[in-house]
Amino acid sequence: MKRIITLQDISCVGSCSITVALPVISAMGVECGILPTAVLSTHTMFKTFTCKDISDQIAPISDAWEKENISFDGIYTGYLASADQCEQICTFFGRFASDKTLVLVDPAMADNGKLYPAFDESFPSAMAGVCSKADVILPNITEACLLTGMPYRTVYDQAYIQELLEKLLKLGCETAVLTGVSYEPDKLGVAFLKRSGESFSYFTHRCPQSYHGTGDLYSSVVMGGLMRGLSLESAVSLAADFVVSCIEATANTEGARWYGVEFENQIPRLCAMLQEMQA
Repeated sequence: MKRIITLQDISCVGSCSITVALPVISAMGVECGILPTAVLSTHTMFKTFTCKDISDQIAPISDAWEKENISFDGIYTGYLASADQCEQICTFFGRFASDKTLVLVDPAMADNGKLYPAFDESFPSAMAGVCSKADVILPNITEACLLTGMPYRTVYDQAYIQELLEKLLKLGCETAVLTGVSYEPDKLGVAFLKRSGESFSYFTHRCPQSYHGTGDLYSSVVMGGLMRGLSLESAVSLAADFVVSCIEATANTEGARWYGVEFENQIPRLCAMLQEMQA
């Protein structure tokens, strides 16, 4: 069984970050260790929440793992709490990422043209440093623009997406996967470009609803799929289809929770979809 480690926050209630990554990746048949970067009572869409930054635990936990000769087949990062923490994560890569380790970075820091409120204008450059060390990065369009300095647009063409992908590769990553891509009003999907020049895109129908945590869900399924031996094309397609399934299930549930997508009852479907792809 493959083993990965995910470094991101724990929102104790809210269906995002580690509370999505751990069950999803585990259900896909991959051991998922965690290194929390912060602990929040809820995610930040709640009116009242607490947050405890635990950056001071990253180094001692890393030290303990090295003494135990613990290694990982994959490293997956999500929401990071600060520019200083980004530097710590780069150090972590240096200690635990070998030539055989897949490093996947979800630069979770912005959406809809704006940085998340917790970050200042210096944060994207720190996150760019994390992305530079990744095999695969998974920004949305807002994050890609902040990482590359390109202007954010809500109306664009394929040439704009191509330029964004090319600029993302210049950060130093091996593959740039851009999420939230749409060329038609009723379609939404993903496009990627590899350093080799290989490209791919995949689209599903656009759901009228949106829920917090779907980005974390998407990245987690991609990571699990890659660890289970899927090609990147298959992994990003599986993730897109599964996220749509979860959104639709949530929208069709009477009294569905407002604060996050209901993925739990869709996990058997994910396992079946994965098995079908591997058949």
